[in-house]
Amino acid sequence: MPSYRAVQATAPKGNLELVERDLREPGRGEARIRIQACGICHSDAFTVEGLFPGISYPISPGHEIAGVIDALGAESEPWRVGQRVGVGWYGGHCGHCDRCRRGDFVTCREGRIPGISYDGGYAEYMVAPVQVLALIPDELSAVEAGPLLCAGITTYNALRHGGARAGDVVGILGIGGLGHLAVQFAVRMGFRTVAIARGIDKAELARKLGAHDYIDSRAENPAERLTAMGGAALILATVTNAKAMSAVIDGLGVGGRLVVVGVSAEPIEVAPLQLIGGRRSIQGWPSGVAADSEDTLAFSALSGVRPMIERYPLERAAEAYARMMSGEARFRVVLEMGA
Repeated sequence: MPSYRAVQATAPKGNLELVERDLREPGRGEARIRIQACGICHSDAFTVEGLFPGISYPISPGHEIAGVIDALGAESEPWRVGQRVGVGWYGGHCGHCDRCRRGDFVTCREGRIPGISYDGGYAEYMVAPVQVLALIPDELSAVEAGPLLCAGITTYNALRHGGARAGDVVGILGIGGLGHLAVQFAVRMGFRTVAIARGIDKAELARKLGAHDYIDSRAENPAERLTAMGGAALILATVTNAKAMSAVIDGLGVGGRLVVVGVSAEPIEVAPLQLIGGRRSIQGWPSGVAADSEDTLAFSALSGVRPMIERYPLERAAEAYARMMSGEARFRVVLEMGA
């Protein structure tokens, strides 16, 4: 078989190295994808740093994958060779656990994740179950589509299920890799979008992204400012700082919801009275399945939502990963295969 290039994590807390691998044929219900782009996500640290249990090394990280179907195994209908497809965090479900039996595939007890359960997108090719494929619209390039398959679907799905209606005040806490997309989605969904971040330096960017208001959490109390606007129907927390999440809870209006998509190991602090009196709630939201990815991509193509990206070739994957982890990237880092 011909070979292809891949970047693999060699061991927990090991190196990312460029290697040659033999191409394999897809099995039953599988597709082989010629990868054109793969976004780098902070969650790739689960693989590179060995933070997720049960990973078999060596393995290629990556779950923001955009490419073209190169080959198909048996029983892979209705997919066709040549279709543009993406693969995100959702990497397959078992179909028989109690959650799958209720149709909640993204929380499957035996759920699989590209780049963790099997080789992901830091490569020129990958093989994935056809159940995880999402069609990419022609209006989106592969480089644009990649980050939308994780950062995009996470924020879009959380916003559309968050209970807010067009015209409601919606706060976006954090203007980074997730937040800069969340602001765009919220504006195009018809919400009065309030961007919240530390410092005045992101105010101009927030307004360029479409935010109607900006709150500098260093200069003023964000909860008091949101309350003066009538209270937020929804605050989407994209930051990884639990204290910042705790600080905005009092800015929720009656029935308001804090939806958490930013990962933090620290606890969110809230007193019961903060929730009871205004019927407020706190909810976490995972990514979504392939159909949700297709919805995200279609909405982005239709409405003009695009990620801000920095591009790197595959052979510089270790440098690109370090750039993303540094927090200095504006705002997503994407590997381009063949660049």
